[in-house]
Amino acid sequence: VVPGVDASGVVDEVGAGVSGVEVGDEVFGLGSATTAELAVLDGWAHKPASMTWAEAAAAALSSETALRGLEDLGVGEGAVLLVEGASGGVGSAAVQLARALGATVVGTSSQRNADYVRRLGALHTEYGPGIAGRVAALGIGRVTAVLDTAGSGSLAELVTLVADPAQVVSVADFGAAQVGARVVRDKPRALRALELVGRLHEQGRFTVEIGRAHV
Repeated sequence: VVPGVDASGVVDEVGAGVSGVEVGDEVFGLGSATTAELAVLDGWAHKPASMTWAEAAAAALSSETALRGLEDLGVGEGAVLLVEGASGGVGSAAVQLARALGATVVGTSSQRNADYVRRLGALHTEYGPGIAGRVAALGIGRVTAVLDTAGSGSLAELVTLVADPAQVVSVADFGAAQVGARVVRDKPRALRALELVGRLHEQGRFTVEIGRAHV
């Protein structure tokens, strides 16, 4: 079995009917069995010059997953979103994409990653019991949506933050329905996330952290 979903590299061959890309182009995206010298992508975007190969190889799956969750929640201008696990791969992508969509974002993590979460553009609070009180103390009003990227068993408390438990979506806790929350829909990939991430990275509004664990 060859693992892997993300990849970045130089186009070696273009399949029949594929347009907008040529041999020699630098791209990043999603496929299957991508941990290999040669990989076939079924979703791709041009790699911006601002992005290293390592960043590009780590950006696609996390940002695509994050955008699917944000779209399920209807996050946009004026939303107040809490991202559970904001210092992880999907969580950090969700914070930055939500900010680009016009949302106010609260991100949870351990205290040691608080500064990182703030650099992403979120207000920070620690995860764990008592989160409702800590969020209230931030003075941002009612949370309108919650995206759980950690799957740490916190959904029972997270649903108390919103008016409707269905406005809590998890990408990692498949028992979400037990507390009225939802699991992110297994719908066609949100490949527009790739181009969006590329544009935001060029503008200095999206970063991909490489080489350290966030909890």
